[in-house]
Amino acid sequence: MTSAPTLLLCAALAFAAPVSARADDAGEIRAAISAQLEAFNAGNGAEAYSYAAPNIQAIFPSPGQFMGMVQSAYDPVYHSRSAVFGALKPEGDGFRQEVYLTDRKGKSWIASYTLQRQPDGSMKITGCSLRKGNDVAV
Repeated sequence: MTSAPTLLLCAALAFAAPVSARADDAGEIRAAISAQLEAFNAGNGAEAYSYAAPNIQAIFPSPGQFMGMVQSAYDPVYHSRSAVFGALKPEGDGFRQEVYLTDRKGKSWIASYTLQRQPDGSMKITGCSLRKGNDVAV
Protein backbone atom coordinates (compact mmCIF):
# COMPACT_ATOMS: atom_id res chain seq x y z
CA MET A 1 0.00 0.00 0.00
CA THR A 2 1.31 3.45 -0.94
CA SER A 3 1.47 6.16 1.71
CA ALA A 4 -0.29 9.51 1.35
CA PRO A 5 2.99 11.51 1.26
CA THR A 6 4.27 9.29 -1.58
CA LEU A 7 1.06 9.80 -3.56
CA LEU A 8 1.25 13.55 -2.95
CA LEU A 9 4.85 13.64 -4.18
CA CYS A 10 3.99 11.63 -7.29
CA ALA A 11 1.06 13.92 -8.05
CA ALA A 12 3.23 17.01 -7.60
CA LEU A 13 5.87 15.61 -9.94
CA ALA A 14 3.27 14.69 -12.53
CA PHE A 15 1.96 18.25 -12.66
CA ALA A 16 5.29 20.06 -12.30
CA ALA A 17 6.01 22.67 -14.95
CA PRO A 18 8.88 21.94 -17.30
CA VAL A 19 12.20 23.41 -16.25
CA SER A 20 12.93 26.64 -18.09
CA ALA A 21 16.27 27.69 -19.52
CA ARG A 22 18.82 28.97 -17.03
CA ALA A 23 20.39 32.37 -17.62
CA ASP A 24 23.75 30.77 -18.42
CA ASP A 25 22.09 28.51 -21.01
CA ALA A 26 20.62 31.55 -22.74
CA GLY A 27 24.00 33.29 -22.82
CA GLU A 28 25.76 30.22 -24.19
CA ILE A 29 23.06 29.71 -26.82
CA ARG A 30 23.32 33.30 -28.02
CA ALA A 31 27.11 33.11 -28.03
CA ALA A 32 27.15 29.89 -30.09
CA ILE A 33 24.68 31.18 -32.69
CA SER A 34 26.32 34.62 -32.89
CA ALA A 35 29.78 33.13 -33.29
CA GLN A 36 28.59 30.78 -36.01
CA LEU A 37 26.88 33.64 -37.89
CA GLU A 38 30.09 35.70 -37.64
CA ALA A 39 32.11 32.74 -38.94
CA PHE A 40 29.73 32.34 -41.90
CA ASN A 41 30.02 36.03 -42.76
CA ALA A 42 33.83 35.80 -42.53
CA GLY A 43 33.92 32.67 -44.70
CA ASN A 44 35.58 30.71 -41.87
CA GLY A 45 34.24 27.20 -42.47
CA ALA A 46 36.23 25.49 -39.74
CA GLU A 47 34.99 27.95 -37.12
CA ALA A 48 31.35 27.75 -38.27
CA TYR A 49 31.56 23.95 -38.34
CA SER A 50 32.86 23.86 -34.76
CA TYR A 51 29.43 25.03 -33.49
CA ALA A 52 27.60 22.18 -35.23
CA ALA A 53 26.60 19.25 -33.03
CA PRO A 54 27.80 15.70 -33.77
CA ASN A 55 24.49 14.85 -35.51
CA ILE A 56 25.14 17.60 -38.09
CA GLN A 57 28.83 16.75 -38.42
CA ALA A 58 27.88 13.11 -39.12
CA ILE A 59 25.79 14.24 -42.12
CA PHE A 60 28.42 16.74 -43.32
CA PRO A 61 31.76 15.20 -42.32
CA SER A 62 33.93 18.16 -43.34
CA PRO A 63 33.77 21.94 -42.95
CA GLY A 64 33.74 22.28 -46.75
CA GLN A 65 30.70 20.04 -47.16
CA PHE A 66 28.95 21.84 -44.30
CA MET A 67 29.66 25.28 -45.75
CA GLY A 68 28.48 24.15 -49.20
CA MET A 69 25.16 23.02 -47.74
CA VAL A 70 24.68 26.23 -45.76
CA GLN A 71 25.60 28.41 -48.74
CA SER A 72 23.16 26.64 -51.07
CA ALA A 73 20.23 26.01 -48.71
CA TYR A 74 20.56 28.69 -46.01
CA ASP A 75 21.85 31.82 -47.76
CA PRO A 76 20.10 34.19 -45.28
CA VAL A 77 22.06 32.47 -42.49
CA TYR A 78 25.25 32.26 -44.56
CA HIS A 79 25.26 36.01 -45.27
CA SER A 80 23.10 37.80 -42.70
CA ARG A 81 23.33 41.55 -42.21
CA SER A 82 21.70 41.54 -38.79
CA ALA A 83 20.41 39.12 -36.19
CA VAL A 84 17.96 39.77 -33.36
CA PHE A 85 17.30 37.05 -30.81
CA GLY A 86 13.69 36.19 -30.08
CA ALA A 87 12.09 33.57 -27.88
CA LEU A 88 14.12 30.82 -26.25
CA LYS A 89 12.24 27.72 -25.15
CA PRO A 90 13.21 24.38 -23.66
CA GLU A 91 12.47 21.60 -26.12
CA GLY A 92 13.00 17.92 -25.35
CA ASP A 93 16.49 17.61 -23.91
CA GLY A 94 17.63 20.84 -25.55
CA PHE A 95 16.44 24.28 -26.58
CA ARG A 96 14.81 26.16 -29.45
CA GLN A 97 16.01 29.69 -30.18
CA GLU A 98 14.26 31.97 -32.68
CA VAL A 99 16.57 34.42 -34.48
CA TYR A 100 15.23 37.20 -36.72
CA LEU A 101 17.66 37.73 -39.59
CA THR A 102 17.99 40.31 -42.34
CA ASP A 103 19.66 38.93 -45.47
CA ARG A 104 22.02 40.80 -47.77
CA LYS A 105 19.04 41.95 -49.90
CA GLY A 106 17.26 43.45 -46.88
CA LYS A 107 14.62 40.71 -46.62
CA SER A 108 13.62 39.32 -43.24
CA TRP A 109 13.85 35.69 -42.20
CA ILE A 110 13.25 33.68 -39.04
CA ALA A 111 15.85 31.05 -38.25
CA SER A 112 14.63 28.54 -35.68
CA TYR A 113 17.68 26.89 -34.13
CA THR A 114 17.73 23.79 -31.96
CA LEU A 115 20.66 23.36 -29.58
CA GLN A 116 21.75 20.82 -27.02
CA ARG A 117 24.34 20.73 -24.29
CA GLN A 118 27.00 18.17 -25.18
CA PRO A 119 28.68 15.67 -22.82
CA ASP A 120 31.76 17.95 -22.71
CA GLY A 121 29.54 20.80 -21.43
CA SER A 122 29.53 22.84 -24.65
CA MET A 123 26.35 24.09 -26.30
CA LYS A 124 26.09 22.95 -29.95
CA ILE A 125 23.62 23.63 -32.75
CA THR A 126 21.65 20.48 -33.63
CA GLY A 127 19.51 21.97 -36.40
CA CYS A 128 18.10 25.07 -38.03
CA SER A 129 14.94 25.68 -40.00
CA LEU A 130 14.38 28.84 -41.98
CA ARG A 131 11.17 30.60 -42.90
CA LYS A 132 10.34 33.91 -44.51
CA GLY A 133 9.85 36.81 -42.09
CA ASN A 134 7.14 39.43 -42.20
CA ASP A 135 8.55 42.07 -44.53
CA VAL A 136 6.48 45.24 -44.24
CA ALA A 137 8.18 47.27 -46.95
CA VAL A 138 8.50 44.99 -49.97
